[in-house]
Amino acid sequence: MRWHDPVVNRARPVSTLQNLLAAHTALSGTAAAHLQRVVAEWQLLADLSFADFLLWVQTADGGFLCVAQSRPTTTATAHPEDMVGAVASASQRPQLERALQDAVLRREDQPRWHRGRSVRREVVPVREPGGGVVAVLGRDTNLAAPRVPSTLEISYLAVATDLCQMIADGTFPTAEGHDEGRSSPRVGDGLVRISTSGRVLYASPNASSAFHRLGWSEELVGADLAAVVREVADDAFEGSEASEHVRGALAGTPSQRAELTGHGATAVLRALPLHPRGVPSGALVLVRDVTDVRRRDRALLSKDATIREIHHRVKNNLQTVAALLRLQARRTPHTEAQEALTESVRRVASIALVHEALAASVDEKVDIDEVLDRVLPMMNDLARPGARVDMRREGRVGVLPAVMATPLVMVVTELVSNALEHGFAERASGSVVIAASRTAAQLEVEVRDDGRGLPETFSLERATGLGLQIVRTLVDSELAGTLRLRPGDEAGTRAVLRVPLEHRGR
Repeated sequence: MRWHDPVVNRARPVSTLQNLLAAHTALSGTAAAHLQRVVAEWQLLADLSFADFLLWVQTADGGFLCVAQSRPTTTATAHPEDMVGAVASASQRPQLERALQDAVLRREDQPRWHRGRSVRREVVPVREPGGGVVAVLGRDTNLAAPRVPSTLEISYLAVATDLCQMIADGTFPTAEGHDEGRSSPRVGDGLVRISTSGRVLYASPNASSAFHRLGWSEELVGADLAAVVREVADDAFEGSEASEHVRGALAGTPSQRAELTGHGATAVLRALPLHPRGVPSGALVLVRDVTDVRRRDRALLSKDATIREIHHRVKNNLQTVAALLRLQARRTPHTEAQEALTESVRRVASIALVHEALAASVDEKVDIDEVLDRVLPMMNDLARPGARVDMRREGRVGVLPAVMATPLVMVVTELVSNALEHGFAERASGSVVIAASRTAAQLEVEVRDDGRGLPETFSLERATGLGLQIVRTLVDSELAGTLRLRPGDEAGTRAVLRVPLEHRGR
């Protein structure tokens, strides 16, 4: 007899598990956090079970809502359609109701016919550690997927049964054993099942290959895995730590992760205790060969270090050039030549500060505000001797990529220099303010002063001064921005620079 799934309704789509739980249940924060941990780990369960996993929670009306879904990578899925948001009544899914009440793993007697596929359905109650059952996992297996029973399949299913029982016990997963490592091994990378004595009962072909690359040449099955791990490690401390993780899993310590290097190969190990119903049943060790990943990581680190060293050397060379220009300015008797050399010193020093910041950066980004705070004190030398000009910064420019850092710092310092040189040529005091504001799409930097203001016939396009020519070139070609110079509200000049932040991708 063929049993058919009843048609289920669908809740209004909500993006995340957290939002679904908040919208449709009254679960506590700790219960919701535990379900988040279950979902973070259940790809392991799906792959070991050769089955889809659905997370069902009970709603206020007594029905059930599917709030998350995981498909196996080891076999064909039972649910190619998206099940998140599916709603079922207690009468449609009575096994979900029973699992909530008696906290027992159950399997339906007869497979269900679901969308043209024969599906075997099981339920796993999810118990909150130290509390009650807060949700139910549906384990749905596509029986139409052809599989020949093998040692691998039998071993996978046995481990999956133990882990599902631990979910019902409330002992898996735990907050202490939650693993978020980007290189965390998965079932297909390599699996080792060890007995309560630490002997290998089963090792998948990929796991055997990983240990072979680490230097273990003998048969893995029957060996003491903790001793094997310690023996293959190039570093005694690393091997001892990984060995302790394996022994700790046998003692019930929550999931632990270790990295092991031997014979030029590197592997990541993750050891999980298997204690269904509180009875020790050995441990599961997942293994992933990350030799190529670590090689790429080292290459990237080396490249990054080389780039930072280049920035450091460029900074040193620029500081040397600035020192030579400063020395030449002191020895030059002509006033105009001294002023030109002094401006060159300031420009070179500004670029050097950007490279100094890049030499200390790990991601080719610069905190522009820190650079400006170091550049602005140097600008006082440009003011008329005896004049007291107060310079301050308002707002934050923030962090920008290297491609924008140098031209932006150059533009701001040129605008400040222009304000000091022309705005206070005949005044004894005044102020210059650099005000920055930033949105997701645009950066605006305003340099305003209370000096003598712009000449009536001033035009930015026709300005012949070197500083403004530099500014126009950098704004147009490097920053793809706009610049406006206009009289201040009461006195002085306002220079407004607008730079689109989407330019960062260039």
